[in-house]
Parts: sequence; C-alpha cells; structure tokens
Amino acid sequence: MNTRFAKHLLHNRVTVVALATALLSSACKSDKKPEGEAGAPSAPAAKKIALLLPESKTSRYESHDRPIFERKVKELCSECEVIYSNADQDASKQQNQAEAALTNGASVLVLDPVDSASASAIVARAKQSKVQVISYDRLVVNSDVDYYISFDNQKVGQLQAQALVDKLKADGKTSGTLVMINGSPTDNNAKLFKAGAHSVIDGSGFTIGAEYDTPDWSPDKAQQQMEQAITRLGKSEIIGVYAANDGTAGGAIAAMKAAGVNPLPPVTGQDAELAAIQRIVAGEQFMTVYKAIKPEAETAAELAVTLVRGQKPDASKINGQVNNNKKDVPSILLSPVAVNRENVKSTVMADGFWTSEQVCSGSYQQACATAQLQ
Repeated sequence: MNTRFAKHLLHNRVTVVALATALLSSACKSDKKPEGEAGAPSAPAAKKIALLLPESKTSRYESHDRPIFERKVKELCSECEVIYSNADQDASKQQNQAEAALTNGASVLVLDPVDSASASAIVARAKQSKVQVISYDRLVVNSDVDYYISFDNQKVGQLQAQALVDKLKADGKTSGTLVMINGSPTDNNAKLFKAGAHSVIDGSGFTIGAEYDTPDWSPDKAQQQMEQAITRLGKSEIIGVYAANDGTAGGAIAAMKAAGVNPLPPVTGQDAELAAIQRIVAGEQFMTVYKAIKPEAETAAELAVTLVRGQKPDASKINGQVNNNKKDVPSILLSPVAVNRENVKSTVMADGFWTSEQVCSGSYQQACATAQLQ
C-alpha cells in the first residue's frame, strides 16, 4: 500500500471516530436539562440565620431561647439554616463568632450582645456585608441595628422594686435598710432595670445601705458583694434585697444563709429560673420576674425568617421604638410579669415554662404540697 495513501486513510478514520464521539457526547448532554430549568433537579440554596447568644451562666439561653428559636425557624422555613454560637460572656469571642457567621454566609444576625456598647462593631461589620441585625433581648447601643425584640426593661426594674416595697409594707415596715445588687455594667438592660428600680425605691422611705453592679451577672460575685454588705451593715439591719436577676439572687441568698441570717429578708429576682422558682416555693426568695421567653424567641425567629426571605415585617407587630443613642430602633416589646408563691401555678406552670414535676422534685416536694402546686 502506498504510504501516503495509508496515512490519509488513517487520518480519515481518526476524524470519523472523533466526530462520532463528539456527537454522542452532545446527545448525552442534551438529554440532561441544566439546573434551574423546568423539570431539572435543583436544591434551593440554604438561607442562613445566625443566632448569637451571650452566655450560659443564665440557664434560660440554652434551655429555652436556643431550642425555641431553632424549632420555630425550622417550622417556618425548611430551607433555612441556623448558625448558633454562645459567647460564654466574652465580648471578643462573640465578635469572632459573628465574623465567622458572616463568612459562612449568614444574611441575618440575631444578636444578644455580651457588651451592649462594643457589639456596635458587630453591627457595623454586618452592615458592610448588607446583613440585617435583630437586637435580641438586649439592645446594642450606638449602632444602626435594624430591629429590637425584648421586654419593657425599665418596667422590669419597677416590678421588682414595687413588689419588694409592697411586701415590706405589708409586713408592717415603712423604713429600713436595703441592699441593691444590680446586673452587669456592660449590659444595657441592667442599666434599665436599675433605673426602673430606683424610680420606685428612691421615694419609698427605705434607704439603700449598699449598692453594687455585678460583673458578668456572676452569682459568685453577687455572693461576695452580699458578704461585703453584711459585714458593712450588720446582718440584722438588712430588711430587703433588690437582686436584678435570679442568679444574683441565688448568690445573695447563699451569703445570707452562710452568715446565719434567719429569717431571710425578701429578695427579688428575674428570669424565672428553675432554681429560683424552687426557692420561691420554699420561701427563700420572695419573687422573680417572668419574661415569657417562648413568645420572645418565636417572634425573633419569625422576624428573622421574614428578613432572610427579603420581605418586610408586618408593621402591626412593631409596637414601639427604643432609642439606642444613634437611632430610634423599631421594636417589638413584650410585657413582663411579677411572680411570687401565690401565682407560680397560674404563670410559669400554666405556660409550661416549668412543670410541677420539675419544680417539685426532690427536697421541694413538701413545699409544693404546702403551696398546693401538685
């Protein structure tokens, strides 16, 4: 065979094979529709919501806020993903967690700040990425936060102080020395609680013998502060204790019991923690403020889902504005409730916040029976 002819024949065969392969490949591709066309399989991109909570010393965040929020988001939005972080009372850690959430594609931040002032940097960073921020439970000050969901926190302080003053007067006392154990100085809510409490106590006829702000809302630090107050004032001189939340109340009560104070004076609280409800039933703590976390967390979830879908919230649900030193923030404000031994059953138990089995376990069975809670 002629060599040139053989090479020509081989070239033609290669060309035919290549052409056939290309046609077959094209035919196979044409049978599969590109993603996004009708009938083609296409998984929707996940819509990511970051939930950034401040700490775990207060039991509500892990036992109530987080699971309620996550459950409601899942119920409303199957394609939504919650990126959860707890800062363990570390403002720098929370800033890193927010940065990580933004890097991971979060398009809405639900932020309960460790430090209400320094968290403005988180809001500013979110705005750079055109991400909306819901200030949850605690207000981020000096920031362009989009929405605020909480309770009327000045009213919380008023409820606590009024309950304490009313109890003392019902016991026949019109004057005497009180101790005030406030919340964390970095928490804007704590400032509101304190302002509300002072608005009642300052004109009540009772004297504030010692007053403290409690870093990190730490029960241990509250216990140390109460020990200092007892040393300074004398254990028999203290007729009442304003404690800003249940953790600080527990610390104050521990200090008084260790010092042999008996009977214990009335002590306030907040958050309706299980240990506090048990102390109330047993007569060790006088009251707490119940902030119904379920509607708060569910409302935050509903708003977050609305925003992550690029929609505007129902204007009828925005029932207030709260100034954060930069703007009047559109707000959803819920109502707190004062809880004592008389209405534990009709409030926290009726709502299923705590069950009678939980409250009346162990050594609290007899106290529950006396209070007719079982």
